Amino acid sequence: MKRSLLLLLTLLLIAAMIPITGAAAAEDKGTPSDFAAEPALYVHAVSDSADSQAWQAWQSVHDEDFFVSKSNEKYFFLPSSAAENTVDVYNGYNEAVTLNGVSIAAQTTESVPYAADTAYTVTAAGENYTLKIMNSNAEGAIYINNPDADGAGTDLMSYLNADKSNSAQATGAIVTPDGKIDNTAVKKIKGRGNTSWAKPKKGYNITYDKKVSIAGMEKNKKYSILPNYQDDSLSRNRILYDLSDAVGLPYASDSRYVDFYVNGFYWGSYLMCEKVEPGSLVPEVTDDGYLNEDGSIKEDFAFIAEVDASATDGDYYVTTNNMKITIKAPEIDPGEPGYDEVKAYVKTKFSAFYSATSPTGNLSAVADIPSVAKLYLINELGKNWDSGVSSTFFTYRQDENGDYKFYGSPVWDYDNSLGNATGVRNELRNIGVTDYEEYTGWWCQHKGKSSATAKRSNNIIARISQNATVKNALPQIWFEKFMPALHHFSGAKIDREINTDLYTKDAYFDLINDSAAMNYESGWLINTGSWIADHSTLYKAQYDSATQKMVVDTAATHYDENFEDMYNYASDWMLSRAAWLSEQFAPNYVPSPLLGDADMSGAVDVIDVTAVQRHEANIVPLAEEAITRADVDKDGNVTIIDATCIQRYLANLPTAAQGIGKPIE
Repeated sequence: MKRSLLLLLTLLLIAAMIPITGAAAAEDKGTPSDFAAEPALYVHAVSDSADSQAWQAWQSVHDEDFFVSKSNEKYFFLPSSAAENTVDVYNGYNEAVTLNGVSIAAQTTESVPYAADTAYTVTAAGENYTLKIMNSNAEGAIYINNPDADGAGTDLMSYLNADKSNSAQATGAIVTPDGKIDNTAVKKIKGRGNTSWAKPKKGYNITYDKKVSIAGMEKNKKYSILPNYQDDSLSRNRILYDLSDAVGLPYASDSRYVDFYVNGFYWGSYLMCEKVEPGSLVPEVTDDGYLNEDGSIKEDFAFIAEVDASATDGDYYVTTNNMKITIKAPEIDPGEPGYDEVKAYVKTKFSAFYSATSPTGNLSAVADIPSVAKLYLINELGKNWDSGVSSTFFTYRQDENGDYKFYGSPVWDYDNSLGNATGVRNELRNIGVTDYEEYTGWWCQHKGKSSATAKRSNNIIARISQNATVKNALPQIWFEKFMPALHHFSGAKIDREINTDLYTKDAYFDLINDSAAMNYESGWLINTGSWIADHSTLYKAQYDSATQKMVVDTAATHYDENFEDMYNYASDWMLSRAAWLSEQFAPNYVPSPLLGDADMSGAVDVIDVTAVQRHEANIVPLAEEAITRADVDKDGNVTIIDATCIQRYLANLPTAAQGIGKPIE
C-alpha cells in the first residue's frame, strides 16, 4: 500500500513538471471582463497577463459620426506595452478562429505571433475579415470599462457623451510601457470642456478611488484626459505646459501622451494631465483652507480663480469688471458654510488685482510680477485665442514674506495656439488684427479691445502686458528664461542647464508619432474644419543675436497634410514666433548679472578666478557691485573657496555652489 501511494505521488510530481500546452495553457491566460459581450477578437495590452481589464476588441475604421463603411476590415490598435511580435488574443466567438496559423478555441485566449502593419485573413462566424495590427509608442495606456453606466444597460461612452453632466463609476487599468498594470477603480468619470465638448472626440475628467501615477507622474486622484481633437499635432498643450514649467511658472500641469480605450474600443491618442485642482498641482490651496478651526471664516486665505467667459449658473463664480471669475478652489456648494463669504472675498481681491493691472498700477503690491509676466508671455508666444477669456487661471496665496498675492498659473488649454486657429473673423476685424495666423505681430494687447482705435483693453492678460512694471521685466524674462528653454526645444546646444522635463522637438515627436498614426488611422481627421488655419506653407525664421534681428528663410517650407508635417508646422511656427519676439525685446534687454562674473565682463571665465584671488589677497579689491557676483557659495564673504568653485565650474567638475554662470535673480 505504501509503495502504491509513493508511486502515485511520484507520477503526480512528474506530471506537474511537464509544460502544459494547447488549450490547457490558455486557461492560465486572462479573459476580458463582462464589458466584452459582443462576439469579436480581443487583444490584451500585456502578454501572459491574467488581467481582465486591459483588452481591446478589433474594430473598423470609423468616420467622425462613427459610421463604419468597411466592417470586414479590422484593426488591433496596440499600446506601447504590447510585445513587438506576440500578443494574447481572446476569441469571443462561439467557434474556433484561426489567426496567423494559431487556432483559438471559442471563449479562449492564445498567444499569437504577428508582424506590425501586416494584414492577416481571419474567418469568424462565416465571415471573412482582414486584420491589421498597429503599435503605439505613447507613454501609457488608459482602459476604463463599464457596460452598464446608467443601470439600464447603456454602455459608458454612450451615457457620458449624451450629457456633459452625466457621470459614472468604472473599472479599468493603467498600463505603462514596461507592462505594469494598475487596476485602481474609477470613482467618477464625466465629460469636460466648453466648445470642445461639442466635438465628436471628447475630453473627460477622471477621479480614481485612490492616488495613482500615470506613466511616472506624481500620484494623484484627479486627472483630465484631453482629446486634442482640433490640434493636428496632438502636442500644443503638452509642449506649452512643459515650456511653462521650464521657465518657472509655479503651476504647470504635468502630462503624458496616452492611448485611451473604453469598453474595448480604442478612442484615440489623448493627453493625460494633472487636473487644475488644489493638492499636488497647487499644494498651497485646500478646499477647507478658508476656515478657522472653530469653523469661522479666515480673514485671508488662498484660492484658485479662473477667468471664464462661459461660466453658467451651475458654476461657482462671481462677476467683476465685466469678467466672470470661476472659483476653482475652495469649491463650496450652496448652503455650505462660507459660500457667500468666499464669493465676496474673491470678488474684492480680484477687483483690486484688475485695478492694479492698469499701465501705471502698483501691480507688484498685489501680484507676483515674474509669474504674471510669464503667463502673459506664454499666451503671447502662442497667440492663444483664449488668452484672458477662458482657461486663464490665477492662484492667490502667500509669498515668501507672508503677503497674499496673485500668481499667474496654473496654465491650461492651448490647443488654439501656435498658429492653429483662424480666429473669429468679425472679432479680428473689429480689433484691427490682420495677422493673427502669422508668427509676427503683437496679439495679447489687442484681445478684448472694443475697437481697433481703443487705447486699452479690459482683457486681464492684455492689461498685464501693458503694465509698466511687467513691461520692464519682460526682456530679461524672455531672454534669460524663455530663450534658453526654446533653444533646448529646438535641439540646439545651450550653455545653461534646463532644470525641467522639457524635451526637444524630436523627442516629443518620437513619443507621439506611432500613437498619432493609430489615432488618425482609426478615423479621426487631420483637418477638422474651417476653424483650423492653413498649415501648408511657412517661411521659417531664426533670431540672429549678433544683429538682434529676425532672419527669415528666403524659401518657403511646405507641409503636407500628414501628422509629421503638422507636428513640424506647430514646432516651426513656435520657434519662428520666438525669433520675432526676440527682435522686439532686444532693444530693451539688459542682461542680469551672472553668478561668478567677478570682473563684470558678462561672462564667467578664468579671469574671474584671478579677480577673486586678487580680492582675497587684498591686491585689487572687488567693486561693491561685484561682491554679490563673486560670492558663488553665498556665505556672505568672497574667499578662496569661491575661486575654487568657479575653477571647478569651468573645468566641468562637481561644485557645491549652485547657479554659477546663470543670472542672479
